[in-house]
Amino acid sequence: MTTYIPLIFSQASPPFQSAFTLDGQGYNGTVTWNFAGQRWYITLYDQFGNLIINQPLIGSPQNADNYLAPGMFQTSTLLYRSATGNFEVTP
Repeated sequence: MTTYIPLIFSQASPPFQSAFTLDGQGYNGTVTWNFAGQRWYITLYDQFGNLIINQPLIGSPQNADNYLAPGMFQTSTLLYRSATGNFEVTP
């Protein structure tokens, strides 16, 4: 089963924040604008505040999957679908 989390950018209260469940564990994710890189970045922390990933937010097209943390989790995957504006978390 896939969980959809809408990425909603707001000028009033950046950054975007959400909780993600990957491999049954809770993670906190933020999406912020990197001024030097001129692009959005995703940062994912575990429940203890340890940094898991910090990388450019690369969107997946409708016909392909570009995973944001490939090989980091046993069964879960995380991607951002740019056409719908949603994160997709499985399972």
